[in-house]
Order: sequence, then structure tokens, then C-alpha cells
Amino acid sequence: MAVRERENASRGSVEQIAERILLSPPDVGPLEESYLISALRSGWVAPVGPEVDAFEREIAARTGRSHAVALSSGTAGLHLALLALGTRPGDVVVVPTLTFVATANAVVYTGAEPIFVDCQPETGNLDPDLLERTLDELRRAGRRVAAVLPVDMFGQCAEYDRILPICAAAGVPVVEDAAEALGAVRGTAPAGSFGHAAVLSFNGNKIITTSGGGMLVSDDVELVDRCRYLSTQARQPVPHYEHTDTGYNYRLSNLLAALGRAQLRRLDGMLTRRRSHRERYAKLFAAVPGVRLLGDGDTGANCWLTSIVVDPARAGWRAADLAARLNSLGIETRPIWKPMHLQPVFAGAHSVLSGAAEQLFVDGLTLPSGSAMTDRQADRVAAAIGHFLAEQ
Repeated sequence: MAVRERENASRGSVEQIAERILLSPPDVGPLEESYLISALRSGWVAPVGPEVDAFEREIAARTGRSHAVALSSGTAGLHLALLALGTRPGDVVVVPTLTFVATANAVVYTGAEPIFVDCQPETGNLDPDLLERTLDELRRAGRRVAAVLPVDMFGQCAEYDRILPICAAAGVPVVEDAAEALGAVRGTAPAGSFGHAAVLSFNGNKIITTSGGGMLVSDDVELVDRCRYLSTQARQPVPHYEHTDTGYNYRLSNLLAALGRAQLRRLDGMLTRRRSHRERYAKLFAAVPGVRLLGDGDTGANCWLTSIVVDPARAGWRAADLAARLNSLGIETRPIWKPMHLQPVFAGAHSVLSGAAEQLFVDGLTLPSGSAMTDRQADRVAAAIGHFLAEQ
């Protein structure tokens, strides 16, 4: 082999080894390309068109709902759902403290106050006992609770068989934040089917992606109509531009809806792939003292991000130690969400805490879980974890 050829081969192998493995990158291919080209050639590129209509019907069917509104983000869906429920300044909305900031931001957009409630240590989902206590305290304090926003943490449905009756007894509507949970089920009920309305996210790192986008689903036709109206700048149905309400530019384009439709066709295969990654992690850590999988035992989860929880006293190492090792090898990990009550932007917010979310933030670690992760990449992650464990 010539010197230059040897150098190129060596460089290629180094680049291959150095390839960064991400937590959950987009999983797109020829099917998505064909859908996008078809939509582009149709001439429908704006936030209306046949792909948007079809995508809404298909997501509604997948989530067991009657209606759906395609939107520019999951955050937009939460915002509109709260507005349609009549949320206003002075109200409070109960939000899990263990969540991505978008859940809380949507509350702030309405002028209401987020009340943060702690999670179950086993799952990271909203603690129903603390929720019930919080609603009772707020009722006795004379506060108007506009809604409760449970989050399906990392693709595992919250305990709705307890949450829904608690909220119904208090007269408070539920909006399911299913941003991470498309394809998951609780019992036989799919994620997105719980509460007065639910919201999905199609961000680039989600189970399926439209590059950016979301969907609001509900059986309440009046709520859906209101959200659709507000999402289109609250434009009145007249030939000239007329507006009697403040609206928002929240609609999804026909091109991105086409991408979403292609992704939805592949959803079941993507779920199978993610679940296989979780099963492999479960075997890797099965005999390791002090390590468990977050939400272990829930066969209905979509396994969006598989996470481990490490007890340093028993394991002899911290989640941060494994994170540092994997990062040095080009493998992405992240802590579990930093709780909202610890975020500077929400300093001083009313919170009902047990300490569970803070402990998960310190002891938890999310691992590469994407359906686009190849067998070679999965082997590389497993080998890196195996070597780390062997050294402890």
C-alpha cells in the first residue's frame, strides 16, 4: 500500500473511532426524502396543505383522539391548550419539577404561576400523593388552579389512573405533556389519550421528528377549534385581514408535515430499536450493585431516553464518573433534567418537594438511545461501559 493510501486509511479509522455517538439524533432516510420531494413538487409549502391535514388525522388516530392540530412546537401546543382552558394572570398551574423547561415556560406565557411538585423516585413522574396534597392546599388558600400538566418522563406515561381522579375531584383539567412519549402506552391506553388535551413534540431528538414541530390532540372540538384559530394569528374568516384576538404564528408547514408522516410510518420499527437498546443496558447493569434503570419494569414505555440511577454508596462510583469516561470516548450522556425549582429563572417559586427530583438529578444519567444508533455504535457504547465497570 502506498504511503498516502496508508495515511488515508489510518485517518479514516481514527475518524470512525472518534465519531461522536449522540443521545437521540434524527433517524431519517429514503422514505422521508421521498415524502419531502413529493410535498415540494405539490406546490404546498406553507402552513396549510394536504400533508398537514393527513398528519393531523394520523396522529389523532395513533393517540386515540378525535381531533389534532399540527403546530410549530410542543411548547406552542401547551401554551394554546392553557389559553383555550381559560388560563389567565393570577391563576396557578401545577407542573412537575422534574421536566424540561418548556412545560413551565408555557405556563409563564399565559401570565399564570407555575407550582412545582416533586416526582416519584422510581419513575421520575409526577407524584400523585404530593399532587393531591398540593391541590388541597391551593384550594384552602383560595387559589384558582387552571390546570395540571403531568409529564410523561422520558417516554413513560405518568400514573394517570390516580392523577385523573384526583384532578377530577378537585375540578381541575389535565393537559398531558406527552412530548417525549409518542408510542408509549399505559395499560392499553396510548400516550396522548389522557386528560382534556395532550401535546406531542417532534423536535429533532424526539421519537419521530419534523425537525421542529408538535401536535395538540383532544376530543374537545371547541378547544381544538380555539387552538387552531389562535395558532393562525387569530385571523377572522373574511376576505380582508381582520383580528379580534391576539393570535400566534404557531402552525406547522406542509413540508414538515410530510416529513412527520414518513416518520410516523416507521414509528413501530423505531420503538423496537429503542427498546432493544434499553434491554441491552438492562443486561449490562443487571449484576451491578446500586444501579437501576429509571422506570424499570414498565413495558409500555417508548424508551425515548434510557436512564440509569446510581447509588454511589453501593456502586462505589458516581453517575458523573461514568459520564466523564463516556464523554472522553465521544459518547454523549446527560444528567436527568435539572429540577425547575433549582433553575435561577424560577428562584423562589412555590414548590412542594420530597427531595426525589434533586436526587435523580444528582444520581441519574441518560444514555444513547436513538433508533438511528447502529449496531456498531451500540457495541462501542456497551464496550465502553463494560470496561468502566470492570475497573471499579
